[in-house]
Parts: sequence; C-alpha cells; structure tokens
Amino acid sequence: MTSRPVTVGRRAGPAGLLLVAAAAAWVWVVTGWGGMRAVPGTMGLGLPAFLAVWALMMAAMMLPATTPVAALYARTITVHRAPRMVVFTVAYLLVWAAAGLPAYALAVGLGRATSLPTMAGTAVAAAVFAVSGVYQLTPLKDRCLARCRSPLGLMLRYASYPGRSRDLRAGAHHGAFCLGCCWSLMVLLAAFGLMNLWAMVVLAAVISAEKLVPAGPLVARAVGIASIALAVAVFWVPALAPGLTGGGMTGM
Repeated sequence: MTSRPVTVGRRAGPAGLLLVAAAAAWVWVVTGWGGMRAVPGTMGLGLPAFLAVWALMMAAMMLPATTPVAALYARTITVHRAPRMVVFTVAYLLVWAAAGLPAYALAVGLGRATSLPTMAGTAVAAAVFAVSGVYQLTPLKDRCLARCRSPLGLMLRYASYPGRSRDLRAGAHHGAFCLGCCWSLMVLLAAFGLMNLWAMVVLAAVISAEKLVPAGPLVARAVGIASIALAVAVFWVPALAPGLTGGGMTGM
C-alpha cells in the first residue's frame, strides 16, 4: 500500500454529483454571504442556523477533495449506483455537520475574545494558530491523511459491510478520518472569521493539495509550520486574525 493519492477512472461518473453539490454550496456561500462582514464568533446565529451554515461550508470546502475517494467507492457498487452514492455523501456530510456542535461552542467562546483587551484577544488568536500548527505536525494527522490519500484498504473494508447500511457506514467512516485529518484547518476559521470567503478558498485549496497532490504530506507540514509562525507574528500584526482581534473584518 502506497501513499499515492487515489485517481478517478472513467467509470466513476456518479462521483461527479459531489462536484455539483460542492459548486452549489460555493454559489450559496458567495451569493448569500459574500457581501457581509466577517463578524467574529457565531455571527449572531443561533445553533440551528449555525449548523445549517456550517454544513454548507463543509460541503463547499470538503467535497472537491473527497471526489476521488467517492469515485473509487462508486466502482465497488454494481447496482443503483447514483442513489447509493447520495447516501454515501450524506453520511459523510453528517459527520461534518455533527462537528458543527463543538464548532459552535468554540465560536461562542472565542467570540467573547473580541470584548477582551486587545492583547488578550491576540493571545487567544496565537493559541488558535499554535494548536492548529502543532496538530499538523503530529503522527495522528499523518495517519488520518494517509487514510484519506490511499483508502484502498478502506475500500476493501467497506465492500465487506453487509446489508443496506453499507453506504451509510462507509460514508460516515470515511468522514471520521476526514475530520481527524482536517479539523485543525477548520479551527483556523475562528481566527480568520467564520465566513471569511478568502480564508475558505485558501483552506479548501490546502485541503485539496494535502489529499490529492503527490507532495500532500509536505504541504501539511508546511502549513503547520506556517501556522506556528502566525502564532508568533500575530502579536506584531493582530490583523492576521480578524475573527478574534477585529482587524480587517471585510467580507470579501
């Protein structure tokens, strides 16, 4: 088993549904929130609304990088491929939607940092950058990333799942590895602003690079080092963390 990323074959047409869903989510993000300011914390949203927004954000950011894995899984399905891929995708997104619960709690807590003295808010931002950066360099990150990049063994495991719950279990199982791989990148949205469109675009590109390009593990380590560097630099340039320091809060 190698660490090469999976590739998409011609038979994996149903996986294109993920790209369509991701594109629709990006359209909603740009048209629905592109003109708004990157308000710190939960942006005044209650839990249900926050979870809905969070799920759409995760669909936009995560589904493009997941398409090759979905394509590989689609090749293990011989009948009713399209509806079963919908189940796989929904299960995957449900894992990320569930992650919205701790994300909401974190956003509520970190949102209060903007009412603290400037230095305190900056210190919180530095902690966010440091936690994200350190995790990027851990063996657990490497293991989860390896499973996302080379899931052939997981595909064999998924194929052995019995019953109609196979697609649901497979999507949730892969979503759990994806969450373990990428939660540290999503934490950075607390520092940059939850609906900071440019931050979302950059982080989505990083996620895709980690999972799809040959040098993905090196990208993950480089991002970790950069995040640790931001933990230091934010004390001199607080505007690097507009979601926590209030600097540069412009939506686009």
